[in-house]
Amino acid sequence: METSTATADHSRGALSGIRVIDLTQMLAGPFCTQILADHGADVIKIEGLSGDGTRANGPYCEDDALRDFGGYFQSVNRNKRSIAVDLKTAQGLDVVRKLIAQADIVVENFRSGVMERLGLAWEELRELNPRLVYGAVRGFGDPRSGASPYAEWPAYDVVSQAMGGMMGITGPDRETPMKIGPGVGDTVPALMLCIGLLAAVLRARETGEGQFVDVAMTDCVLAMCERIVYQTSYTGVVPTPEGNRHPLLCPFGLFRARDGWASIAVAHDGFWKELAHAIGQPELIADARFATNAARVNHTQQVVEIIEAFTSVRTKAELAECFGGRVPFGPVYTSAEIFDDPHYRVRNMLVDVEQPGSDSRVKIAGVPIKMGSTPGGVHRRAPMLGEHTDEVLFAAGYDADAVARLRESGAIR
Repeated sequence: METSTATADHSRGALSGIRVIDLTQMLAGPFCTQILADHGADVIKIEGLSGDGTRANGPYCEDDALRDFGGYFQSVNRNKRSIAVDLKTAQGLDVVRKLIAQADIVVENFRSGVMERLGLAWEELRELNPRLVYGAVRGFGDPRSGASPYAEWPAYDVVSQAMGGMMGITGPDRETPMKIGPGVGDTVPALMLCIGLLAAVLRARETGEGQFVDVAMTDCVLAMCERIVYQTSYTGVVPTPEGNRHPLLCPFGLFRARDGWASIAVAHDGFWKELAHAIGQPELIADARFATNAARVNHTQQVVEIIEAFTSVRTKAELAECFGGRVPFGPVYTSAEIFDDPHYRVRNMLVDVEQPGSDSRVKIAGVPIKMGSTPGGVHRRAPMLGEHTDEVLFAAGYDADAVARLRESGAIR
């Protein structure tokens, strides 16, 4: 199977010329800054002397004796440069301030108050660099935008999924809420923070004035679950988990196949007509119980039974031959099936990168935003801890003696 390979040099992406100081860790912050890096921004990841905690998270290649980082870190820190700085030292803080003075964006996802205690609060940094855009992503937002009663609570993906309403409408039945598989409680806020940062940078380039961009993970999950707000507001109904069905559309969800599951999404009556013909039952089109979406919603169980009588005796591949291109359809893929599907190969969504410490190359997900004139891409693997410390500091104006003194003092690694 062929896959794309990370290139040696960073191409001139759409964000070339933008410098980002990345003070993030775990998933939400690094995912945000990685998107910027994928599209050409120079992202300098500031790590403590022991590194981002996710460096210790696997999985690792079997032959990796170095173990500087594993799959988790590799997947959300590509295209970045790393410097290792002790923020508990005055010299280390001076290094970070000097880098921020030369930057367009700084991003952090510490708990509320941490940057203030370090002397790196937004109010201080904007005095240092008036055009700076400062981005923060936290579980419940920053008090500057509205002081949540939970502002001091630590939060991760499962917390924002729970409190943002997502788990409350996900699960096999009304009594069983369920976590969404991927960390969307982190990655969706990361995407929204990207939008805010880029809008603010555009504004700063017009006016010379930066601004504070605040994203709460819980807010973003709620925004993504928009239907629970209008359903409750319009009808007074509190939505609950619906299993693999949709409360407002039918058929719309998952259906058993002989070798797994497949999704079918009939969003309007035209697709219902196509589906009825595809399963060899055109008489369903004129049946009053199924002729409209509203009627089908009222007879959901019967619709499901009719469709599964057809799908459950056929493989996913056979169903693709039957439904593909006619109605919205997709087999429920395992990762192995994703690796084998030509779509992801031609779309450059499986990318080979070097794994330090291993003789094997590894695969990570590619860049989903395709730009015609200034394409983004995976240009370099995730950085080793402090791999670019000297390079970044020399470019910032430090000479070799100054860097050596900083290292001897323990301020950098």
